[in-house]
Amino acid sequence: MRNRIKVERAELDLTQEDLANKIGVSRQTISSIEKNRYVPSTILALKLSALFQKTVNELFFLEESD
Repeated sequence: MRNRIKVERAELDLTQEDLANKIGVSRQTISSIEKNRYVPSTILALKLSALFQKTVNELFFLEESD
């Protein structure tokens, strides 16, 4: 699964720490999501969706290998 979290975060001029604080997770979690090492829970994906005002499908998308 790929995502646009890093791009969306940059557009809002947020650091990983800023984003983590806004949604209640660690900076390491944000880093892992951005590097596609961690697939967020549905709740976390919805929090990100609300914060960025994008649908979950706009933020996360499957690859052929998924």
